[in-house]
Amino acid sequence: MKHSSSRHLHPSRPRIKGLARTAAIFTLTMLAACAGPVEVRHVSLVKSYNNARLTALQGHGLGPNTQIVLRRHGLAPLWERHPDRAIETLRGLAGKGTGDELPDMLFALAELSYRQGLRHRRATDFLAAAVYAYAFLQPGDVGGPSPYDPRFRQAADFYNLGLTAAFPAPVAIITQNRLLPFGDIELGADPAQLHWHGRLLESFLPTATLAVSGISNVYRTPGLGEALTALGRPEDGTIEATGDGTQTGRLFDVSTRLRIPTSMMLEIRNPRAQVLTGHLHGRLVVHVMDDTPGVSIPPAYDQTAARAISLHETALWTKEYRGFFDGTTYDGTQPRLVAMTPHRPGNMPVVFIHGTASSPYRWANMVNDLLEDRTIRDHFDFWFFSYATSNPIPYSAWQLRRAITQAVDSLGGTKADPALGHITLVGHSQGGLLARMLVINPGDRLWDGTARRPLSTFHLNTRTRQLIKDTMFPTPMPEIQRVVFIATPQHGSYLAGMSLAQLVGGMASLPWRVSETAREIVTGAGDSTRLDNRIPRLGSVYAMSPRSAFMRTLPTIPIMTDVHTHSIIPVCGTGNPLSNANDGVVSYESAHIPGVESELIVRHSEHSTQSNPFTIAEIQRILLLQLAQNPATAPQGSSVQAAGQ
Repeated sequence: MKHSSSRHLHPSRPRIKGLARTAAIFTLTMLAACAGPVEVRHVSLVKSYNNARLTALQGHGLGPNTQIVLRRHGLAPLWERHPDRAIETLRGLAGKGTGDELPDMLFALAELSYRQGLRHRRATDFLAAAVYAYAFLQPGDVGGPSPYDPRFRQAADFYNLGLTAAFPAPVAIITQNRLLPFGDIELGADPAQLHWHGRLLESFLPTATLAVSGISNVYRTPGLGEALTALGRPEDGTIEATGDGTQTGRLFDVSTRLRIPTSMMLEIRNPRAQVLTGHLHGRLVVHVMDDTPGVSIPPAYDQTAARAISLHETALWTKEYRGFFDGTTYDGTQPRLVAMTPHRPGNMPVVFIHGTASSPYRWANMVNDLLEDRTIRDHFDFWFFSYATSNPIPYSAWQLRRAITQAVDSLGGTKADPALGHITLVGHSQGGLLARMLVINPGDRLWDGTARRPLSTFHLNTRTRQLIKDTMFPTPMPEIQRVVFIATPQHGSYLAGMSLAQLVGGMASLPWRVSETAREIVTGAGDSTRLDNRIPRLGSVYAMSPRSAFMRTLPTIPIMTDVHTHSIIPVCGTGNPLSNANDGVVSYESAHIPGVESELIVRHSEHSTQSNPFTIAEIQRILLLQLAQNPATAPQGSSVQAAGQ
């Protein structure tokens, strides 16, 4: 009985285990039901940053700040179904919102409008985004966002890019009325702001959607406004522009094809009050880079894009080889000396002279970097000399001399502006030889050493004799204060002496005036039987051969002692030993000259070293040295002026 009773009172073990399992499952279920919905987990630094900075600017969803506004006002579902109605509703709420809520709503309205602009490509939405962003920022007024608020930069981008989309090319900066999704805006524009130092700013192009290649460093100036570039057309109409943007009848001028970095701002008075009305008033204001002192709101510029467009539109590189094989290339496309901007009195000119089979385009990277130094930008003008590089070196140097003389004279001369008497020449390769011809006083040594007989023994007409005196009997230009030689074959190029180079050089044609002068020289010397052999030797390639009489004579003529000189010499690899080093075209021993104030050896660099960062840094150092030694060049009451004014 006892055994039987015990079996009746206690359940079996399997049953106990089943009940325990059921109880455990029930307990876990209850715990899960009681668990909170808030969860915290680790994410990467990159993901954390991207989540916080996500906006419609990236072309995807809305940013977290705008999503908060939509959720707090119960508009998130409406935004998904009817975006325009959600914006309209939020706009109505903004009119009733408190001071603390209004900035958040304005930022959300800017982003929502921008997103709609991307969806439907509607200019009205983009313009609304810019207007809302401007009201959020309210530049110049108190109560704007903290610069530490990430929305500060985001709103500036909504404003800038909104204007870019609302005012596409060609940008018309005129008085106009523009529609908005909630009304319209009357925009005024002062025509006087388009007149810039004797030029009319026109052909405004946006740069925000341009991608620059071919220039290593792309520089932008952060700020507000639609970044633009503009052409500056002379207003007097007295100079006729040729098809390639140069002007006939002058050796020097500011190119009509060089684009100027500009910016357009849409300004609204009391924007937070106006933006919630149906009819707004504003104005379009144009700023030119470095020409708007005292502006409290920094304008946005894409300066490298402006320079790149200039190079693309002028197509400077297309004449590199044409300018070598055809010595008449530049005879009908003057000026040969082109300035990037109108001259500002007190600014010292820097003349860049390219080398053989090259063009001013090869200075693009250097100039782009140099102009980012505000001190250099404020105290120097950059001029570029173009020439047919197959022509005789003395002839090209004479053309350079004439162009600089005309430039200085057209700007009033050194008495009117002493800075014009502090010119720096920067010559690469053959360009360095042209520069050297302007700072020597050879007397008859250069001619006698090259022709091997005095000029008086030749029977020549007056015109020919004068051309020879101009080219082979140069005098130093007093305006040239400093010369920088870059990869210059001071003693000739071993490559120019090779038979293949001689063959190619012999294929180049010479200007008619040079050819006729050569014929008369040979005839006047009584040695016409050797005419055909001598004319090809007039070209620059033969002249740069170490074996040429010209190249053996030129280094023996000293540079004027009052001219500051510097050498930049590239060498392939480590360049050790220097006695055997070269850059692939010019040997170190040929480029080296004693007595220069500085010599920089740029290692691991080939002949075209203009874009090398060490070369650029050295030019920057030299220009700052030039400024330090001439600190007071600006006349009293100076202002920007164009050539001939």
